Amino acid sequence: MEIEGRDFINTSPLKTVRFGGNVVATLAKFKQGDTSDYELLKHQLADPDIKDAQIINWLQEFRNCVTQLSKDHEQLIYVALRLPWLGRSPAVVEEYLAFLSNLVSAQTVYLRACLKMVVSNFTPKRVKICEGGVDISDSDDDDENLPRNFDQCHQALQLISRYVPSTSRFLMPILIENFPFVQKSSRTLECYVHNLLRVAVYIPSLRRDVLELIISRMLKLDVSAPRGEIEEVEENAVQQEMKGEEEGLFDMDEDVCSVKSSPEGTNVMVHPVAERLDTLMVVLLAFIKDMCHVNGCLDVERTKDLYKDLVCVFDKLILPTHASCHVQYALFYLCSFRLALAEAFLEHLWKLLQSLSHPAVLRQSAAGYMGSFLARANFLPVATVRACLDLLVPWLHLYIDSQDSGSRAYCDITLHGPFYNACQAVFYTLLFRHRNILEGDMKKGLAYLQGLNLERIVMCQLNPLKVCLPAVTNMFAAITRKYQLVFCYTIIERNNRHVLPVVRSSVGGDCVSTNTNPLDSFFPFDPYVLKRSSKLIEPLYQVWEEPADTEVDTVTTKRVRQCSDADEDDFLRGETPETKGVMGPSFPIITEEKYQSEPFGTIYNHHSIKNLLQGAKYYVHKVYNAWLELFIL
Repeated sequence: MEIEGRDFINTSPLKTVRFGGNVVATLAKFKQGDTSDYELLKHQLADPDIKDAQIINWLQEFRNCVTQLSKDHEQLIYVALRLPWLGRSPAVVEEYLAFLSNLVSAQTVYLRACLKMVVSNFTPKRVKICEGGVDISDSDDDDENLPRNFDQCHQALQLISRYVPSTSRFLMPILIENFPFVQKSSRTLECYVHNLLRVAVYIPSLRRDVLELIISRMLKLDVSAPRGEIEEVEENAVQQEMKGEEEGLFDMDEDVCSVKSSPEGTNVMVHPVAERLDTLMVVLLAFIKDMCHVNGCLDVERTKDLYKDLVCVFDKLILPTHASCHVQYALFYLCSFRLALAEAFLEHLWKLLQSLSHPAVLRQSAAGYMGSFLARANFLPVATVRACLDLLVPWLHLYIDSQDSGSRAYCDITLHGPFYNACQAVFYTLLFRHRNILEGDMKKGLAYLQGLNLERIVMCQLNPLKVCLPAVTNMFAAITRKYQLVFCYTIIERNNRHVLPVVRSSVGGDCVSTNTNPLDSFFPFDPYVLKRSSKLIEPLYQVWEEPADTEVDTVTTKRVRQCSDADEDDFLRGETPETKGVMGPSFPIITEEKYQSEPFGTIYNHHSIKNLLQGAKYYVHKVYNAWLELFIL
């Protein structure tokens, strides 16, 4: 049979042709038990080749009978919600949005379904790519209409929230449920996180929950990609590329040479997890900047509100997470906008540190954040650093006063963990900031440092030098020795002699282990290694500068290099000391070089009995070394 030259049987029907009655009649028949037209209607709505005119026609009919679309017609509504409206003509989009607004107003039972439909479009659609006869699912990143589709999704969400005030209560669980798995592509994660942050703009009540959701997922990426691992992968990639370029010097094939590109010249991370995290950090930092600035000027009230939300997320997620490397820089970046924010953050950490109602592990973490922030934030003035030291150091002295006369006045991390972390925070801060304190007026700077009475802290019975990181301890000893603030080397040597190696009997032999990081501490604001997002962090960051003016003897220099992965940027770059096996016996020997580096005359000039005793100990140590050498021979 042919109609106007068209084969009716062997070709699909024209899209202007409709079968069955209108929606009102179909619903009436369904109510009476006749489901033939009802099923036919669902089939036509699910047609992948449906035309714009048909969509508009169906939606108009649905709007006319929206009060009849009760829970009994749930399947029909689900089919209607899956209509391909995104990327269609403006008339289709307008009609679909009108249908959504009428549906959620008249039938709130479909609110969840409408929200799920919108949120499901927050990521690029999955397309099937056939490679070698195998169907591979991948995201459609080349869709030019993607930004427009996202805009239409947010237009729909804003419309729904306008008609249903309780939308936010139902929306958040759906946003959590639809968050892509962290191993998805960077593009998929970027699109979803960007759309979540857009939701937080026009539904402010969800902003804290949205930030918590995003940061929780980013922390999973962060802790699974340690800084040292990222640096190793990136360095290996550069070396392989350089090796490939050397091999390709004699390759005359221009096509092959043109394919090669240098990782050093690109912003793409070779480490896959670091690449995803870098992408999300760019989105998050851009959101923070845009939320705090209006027409290029800082909006103080909006900045305060965002700061409060981020601090709450920090307390709940970031602070309890051990060894995260990059996510905490979101708060670092926000605090750089205004000094009052940085001071408020430091005050918050200070309250956490001295609060006895918080677990010791959180207080220790707060001390680590405080010391690292003071050392690394170059936007902090010296006055702020001194104000924080004036809080930390007297607290340490009070703690020593409370313990010296008690039964717990001995070195024990489980008993005095917050104290030791606070000591390390003070030492670490002085490593980076002592020059700022001394510059301008050396006499006043030295008087201030002497007024801290660091000698009492170092020589107390709790013995903080024994548990702090060796790299921090040795550099602190070198700096304080130069300015004659406190003499640490005698205590360091005594601690080294008292460290008893632990024999691992399970492996046998003379293998011993020594824990070089008993506090299990880390510095949250160690160097930032993500490429693209680092452009916003680098101008705010204080890199480590080797103290050339400090007369560090050769033995001390060797110790610092052995205890850390020394680098041009940072003497603590990537330092997370672990328990290492040391073969054979270990004898503490004070070398002649070490002895001569601390002449007795220098100590004698201090005119104190304690320092005279310290100087005399060197002669005792020299006799001890001679006896020890005879014993070994």
